[in-house]
Amino acid sequence: MKGVLVVGLLLAQLLIVETSASQVVLPQLIRDSMVLQRDANINVWGWASKAEKVTIAFNKKTFKTTTGADGKWKIVLPATKAGGPYTMIISGKNKIALNNILIGDVWFCSGQSNMVHQLNIHDVRYADEIAKANFSEVRQFLIPTLTSLQGTKDKLPTGFWNAAVGEAVRPFSAVAYFFAKQLYQKYHVPIGIINASVGGTPIEAWTSEEGLKDFPALISTIQKNKDTGYINSQARIALAANVSRQNATVLDRGLTGPLPWCDINYIPKGWQTIAVPGYWEDQGISNLDGVVWYRKEIDVPASMVGKPAKVFLGRIVDADVLYINGKQVGATTYLYPQRRYPIPSDLLKTGKNIVVVKVTNNAGKGGFVSGKPYCLFTGNDTIDLKGYWQYKVGEVFAPQKGSVGNSAISLQNQPAALYNAMVAPVINYTIKGFLWYQGESNTNNASGYTQLQPAQIADWRSKWQQANLPFLWVQLPNFMDANYLPSESQWAELREAQLKSLSLSNTGMAVAIDLGEWNDIHPDNKKDVGERLALVARKVAYGEDIVYSGPLFQSASIDGNKITISFTNTGAGLVSKGGEPLSEFAIAGADKKFVWASAVIKGDKVIVWNDSVTAPLYVRYAWADNPVNPNLYNKEGLTASPFRTDQ
Repeated sequence: MKGVLVVGLLLAQLLIVETSASQVVLPQLIRDSMVLQRDANINVWGWASKAEKVTIAFNKKTFKTTTGADGKWKIVLPATKAGGPYTMIISGKNKIALNNILIGDVWFCSGQSNMVHQLNIHDVRYADEIAKANFSEVRQFLIPTLTSLQGTKDKLPTGFWNAAVGEAVRPFSAVAYFFAKQLYQKYHVPIGIINASVGGTPIEAWTSEEGLKDFPALISTIQKNKDTGYINSQARIALAANVSRQNATVLDRGLTGPLPWCDINYIPKGWQTIAVPGYWEDQGISNLDGVVWYRKEIDVPASMVGKPAKVFLGRIVDADVLYINGKQVGATTYLYPQRRYPIPSDLLKTGKNIVVVKVTNNAGKGGFVSGKPYCLFTGNDTIDLKGYWQYKVGEVFAPQKGSVGNSAISLQNQPAALYNAMVAPVINYTIKGFLWYQGESNTNNASGYTQLQPAQIADWRSKWQQANLPFLWVQLPNFMDANYLPSESQWAELREAQLKSLSLSNTGMAVAIDLGEWNDIHPDNKKDVGERLALVARKVAYGEDIVYSGPLFQSASIDGNKITISFTNTGAGLVSKGGEPLSEFAIAGADKKFVWASAVIKGDKVIVWNDSVTAPLYVRYAWADNPVNPNLYNKEGLTASPFRTDQ
């Protein structure tokens, strides 16, 4: 009897598996509330059992197919005008009803952190935008961070279409949201955003193995990464290195004494004075990688007590933990996000309050980045946190030895790894075009980017089987220290590489050299970036006859001791923003020793000279990581792209 029961259970399990396998299964993108591409054939696909008949009922029409031996199926729906909402019924051995479907324009948005950055991260600047968001026909599908070294995937594990309404708009890519909002308000058609972005990633990670075929070193890496034994060995080496480093350090004294240094009853002894903001290496602490604790007593008025509050701690390099009155209220594990932490309404008290920040720095300078807000506030009451704090070193990290890093291979940075897992599952989905905001992670090899970006554009167009899909991107904004002398710049070289990709058809670039921040690789102004991309889209993707770009370098001619620069995209004419003399132009002769130049607008050209350079050959404009005041624009208010003529 027991054997019969076991056999019966096995048969039942097999029946369940067989029944489950025969069900029609859809990719995550094909679901309720999706936005489908208007005026183009629409792919709908999925999986079922072998030779299963699948039917789609949509927009008063019926479409049929039969699965192949692999159980895959695809039905191509005819081009449909913008509209909705629609319902789609997909039937096989089971039936699936999809509701609230819209037909409009779908954009695949990708890149690194500046495309990742959500409205929620910028909710101070865009509080009003978030509060007023009510665009039920602007929707985002957010793809989670995924990697694959062993080849392409055909399914995403999760994902939903969400509308830009109320608090649901917070997870939207800020750049993509402002782009979509502009197009929606212009054309009054639904706009879908498929957001596949991962911070700190290089362009080669987003390109397929086939797309990288002309890059032997990258192909070699891809082949090596397919060996799981090699990957596991690298992980073991990294783990051993981390253990070795930890064993060589003294544990954080701020957490291992009789009382933690954040404890409300801890009495500080031997603490020194330090300024916030500022790096500790600039204030008498030499070459310290490790943990430094900061402490400050603040006086809180009764008017601020019993209310929800917030504390802004600018940016901290690299990681931090914030304690107030002995309670942890916030923590961030890496250097880029701005620190904006909510404070519970019952934590602050009238009179003396203790603020403690544990700062961990792994390499380079550590501490608080200047030029950012440092304050605690509620309502109209604000306490300034800038000024002198007390500090004490909790832990000193042992110097790293050799070339072994502190972590295993970064999967998300490997060539083709993000394409395999985050792009490949999407290529059946019909789209209007691509948005791309990336480049920061490739600034150490701008010459390589000159080939990599055209390869990526061709690759994605090939995968979507549309050779001329619009491809739009953001040129890197200004960032890092300003240099008041003409100098070399990796960021300028990367911008030049991006500029060169405009030689490909149906491409467009939003110039952002005036939208960055010297102390933040994630500038707060995402609205202007998105709206400039939308302007480019109106020209490139929608065919409007508009001025969509600032001046772009066209040619240079030499006349005596002057060089005349000609531009495209001059619009209604060239102007110097603010009426000041043109700046950021540099000139050089055959020695390529650049000096600042005088420059004047003459019609649609700029004349450049320096009386000390009698035989000029080359001109550069805004050629720096963070040019001080690039003020050449067209009258439509669009800034000129940086350029150089000395190649």
